Amino acid sequence: MSVQQKQVSAIGPGIVALVGLHLEDTESDLQFCSKRLLALKLFENDSGTFWRQQVKQKGYEILCVSQFTLYGTLSKKNQPDYSLAMKADQAKTMYHRFLEMLKEGYADEKILDVVLLKPVEVGLVDDGPVTLVIDSREGMERKMSSMSLSNDGE
Repeated sequence: MSVQQKQVSAIGPGIVALVGLHLEDTESDLQFCSKRLLALKLFENDSGTFWRQQVKQKGYEILCVSQFTLYGTLSKKNQPDYSLAMKADQAKTMYHRFLEMLKEGYADEKILDVVLLKPVEVGLVDDGPVTLVIDSREGMERKMSSMSLSNDGE
């Protein structure tokens, strides 16, 4: 990843995680997403079968990119609206907490990060490509739905 043609971060094989924080995200949302990210089976195993191993099993790195624009929507005037994104001060604290959770669940030296504060030139060699969304609200909705279904039978 480069800023003004100067490389600011790079990883080899691994995961580039664009991290957007919703204005209502809590510590439990961070926990859900960090566990899910570390548990993703995106990589092939020793026999070449895809979707069998996690980043930790391969010893790969994770590059996290703070990206508030992930919660961008369009206004009626077709202009970007970031009102669903967490405000900067709180987002900074929460983002760093998310990084801590990843480091606690994996290894300090395997978690890298970049905070995008100005336009950057992003270079990415995508071995896949695979793009997935990890949203704690979707996970919690599913959990609540399955709890509701199991209670219906009582």
